[in-house]
Amino acid sequence: MRNLRGFIKNEDGMGTVEVVLILVVLIALVALFKDAITSVLNDILKTIKTNAKKI
Repeated sequence: MRNLRGFIKNEDGMGTVEVVLILVVLIALVALFKDAITSVLNDILKTIKTNAKKI
């Protein structure tokens, strides 16, 4: 956690605007691919549940 705070406070090459833009792009990508992400995660959870029953 301390490393994350240090990274955010370090302003050598990245400003607040850049961080906000990166977050906006990431949120937009998640919004665009929400159905695909949900489908993949559901498949993974089903596989885990099925394999857990075998153990």
